[in-house]
Amino acid sequence: MSSLSARKTYGTVSADRQKELTGLEFVQGLADGTLPLNTIAETLGYDVIEAESGRVVVAMEPGGAHLNPAGTVHGGLSATLLDSCMGLAIQSTLDKGVGQTTLEFKISLVRPITPATGPIKAEGKVLHRGRRVGTAEGRITDGKGSLLAHGTTTCLIFQN
Repeated sequence: MSSLSARKTYGTVSADRQKELTGLEFVQGLADGTLPLNTIAETLGYDVIEAESGRVVVAMEPGGAHLNPAGTVHGGLSATLLDSCMGLAIQSTLDKGVGQTTLEFKISLVRPITPATGPIKAEGKVLHRGRRVGTAEGRITDGKGSLLAHGTTTCLIFQN
């Protein structure tokens, strides 16, 4: 698993730069560190670790900063990881000058996540990619492969 501390930059990629890249080039740039990773990834401590056409994996190790009042990891963290991996999976299939944004997503939290869970991965895979709409599914698993949460998304595809 890559280390966030090895990342040099966080921020956003300019619209002009994004137009020069295919979706796969963009997502692979996030994964290999040649493009800045978004600042929410820095805030929450996750990283894009794998990117291929139609599939993206993000990973992190939850800690005390992610806990809700009950002492488990807040569901919003799972939602963010799933939204990120699923949306980026769709992005990875797009041509230059084409973008996407989440229209809606649904998640199911099936096991509690705590700091004792250790490293987790969220894998997004494209289910369908049309001209205007894409759908994807995502799964969060622990180091043993146990399912912790899963979800689906619908994204709008548009010309930049």
